[in-house]
Amino acid sequence: MDTQQQLNANSLESYWMPFTANRDFKKKPQMVTGASGMYYHTSDGRKLLDGIAGLWCVNAGHGHPKIVEAIQRQAAQLDFASSFGMGHPSAFEYANRLTSVAPEGLDHVFFTNSGSEATDTALKLALAYYHARGQGQRQRIIGRQRGYHGVGFGGLSAAGMGPHKKQFGMLLPGSAHMPHTHDPVRNSFSRGQPIHGAEIADALEQMLQTYDPSTVAAVIVEPIAGSTGVLIPPVGYLERLREICTRHGILLIFDEVVTGFGRLGHPFAAGRFAVTPDLIAIAKGMTNGAVPMGGVIASNGIYETLMQNAAQGAVEFSHGYTYSGHPLASAAALATLDVYLGEGVFKHAASIEPTWQEQAHALRGLPGVVDIRNLGLLAGIELSEDVAHGKAMARKVYDYCFERSVLIRPVANTIVLSPPLVISEAEIDTLFSTIANGLKTL
Repeated sequence: MDTQQQLNANSLESYWMPFTANRDFKKKPQMVTGASGMYYHTSDGRKLLDGIAGLWCVNAGHGHPKIVEAIQRQAAQLDFASSFGMGHPSAFEYANRLTSVAPEGLDHVFFTNSGSEATDTALKLALAYYHARGQGQRQRIIGRQRGYHGVGFGGLSAAGMGPHKKQFGMLLPGSAHMPHTHDPVRNSFSRGQPIHGAEIADALEQMLQTYDPSTVAAVIVEPIAGSTGVLIPPVGYLERLREICTRHGILLIFDEVVTGFGRLGHPFAAGRFAVTPDLIAIAKGMTNGAVPMGGVIASNGIYETLMQNAAQGAVEFSHGYTYSGHPLASAAALATLDVYLGEGVFKHAASIEPTWQEQAHALRGLPGVVDIRNLGLLAGIELSEDVAHGKAMARKVYDYCFERSVLIRPVANTIVLSPPLVISEAEIDTLFSTIANGLKTL
C-alpha cells in the first residue's frame, strides 16, 4: 500500500497540526516522506528544493551523516537522564563548546527544548536576576511591534504580532511594545541594513519616561525580525538600544532563535552586528533541526548574581524542563557544531551572501513586488501594499513553486526565504528563477 492510500481522510483527523489551516490541509495534504541535503522527498516521488531550511533550522542540510550517527550512537549508550540534580557528560561538553563561540562574557547556558521555552526562560532569568539584586520592582518587559518570541505566555506577551494574541485574552501584565523598524517609504529595496531608522530606538527612551526605568527588567528583540517578514535593523539601531539599556540598567535580550548558528555568516547575529546583549535565546539551528533543543546563553553577571545571592544548598533558579540538556539533543548539538565549524558552513554562508543578495534583488520590478529585504542568507519579498491582496498573491506563488519542486514560505503578504546554509549558486538560481516565474503569473 503506497503512502497516499495509507493517508486517507480519516487517518489525517487525529493530528491537530500547529499554525496550520487544518481543514484546508486535510482536503489537499502536502506530504514529505524523506530528506537529504538540500532536498525533501515528497510522497509522489519528487525532490523538493528546500528554500526555508525546514523552518529556519536545517542549516547544514538534511540528514547529515555525522549528526545522524551521533544521535544513533547516543541513543544506544544513554537514551535519557534527568538534569534535575544529576548530569551526563555531553550536556556539559556542549555548554563548554557553545560558549566558546558565543560573544565574550556570555559564558553560561541554560538548556530548554524549543525557542518558545528559550524566550520564556530568558524573561524569567531577567526577573530572577533583579529579584536576587533586591530590585523586585523591575517586572516590566518591553518587546517590539511585529516581534515574534514563540508561543509561551511570556514570549507571546512580549511579542507584537496581533493575530497570534487575539485568541488568548490579556496574557501577562506589565508588557509594553516599542515601534517596529519597518520603514518602506525611506528604506524599500535596501540591500542589507537600511540606512535610515536608527532613531526609532529612541522610542525606548520615551517609553522609559512613561514607565520609569527602575520598573523595567528587560528589553527583548530579534536582531532580525523573522516570522513577521524579515525586517532588517537599520544601521545603528541595535547599538542605540544597547546604549539605552546599559544607561538605565536594563537587560537586553536578543532572540536569536532564527539568526543564531550561521544565518548571517557568523555564529550569532550579535557578532555580525558587534552588539553584545545580556542574554541570547537560541534554538532551531542548535541541532540542525534533528532533535528538539533550545537554550539561553547568559552573561557572567547574571549567573554569578543568582549563584551568590541564593542560600547555601538552595536551588538558585527554580526553573527547568524534563528534557533540558537531553542526551540525544546534546549529542546532536555537539555533532552539529562540529559540522558547522569543521566544514566551514558559516564561512560558506558569508561567501555566498553577495550572490544571494543579487538574485533576490533581481526580482525587483516583477508583478506585485513592492519591497525586497535581505541580510545573510535571509530574504523577504513583499507583495502588494494591500496585505490581504498580497497574502493571496504570496500563496499563489507558493503553490506555483511547490508544483515545480521548490519550497518557499508565504508569511502574510511576504515570501520568506531562509535556505540551508550549504546552498550552492546553482540552487540559488533555481530558487529565485522559479519564484520569478511564479511572480510573472500574477
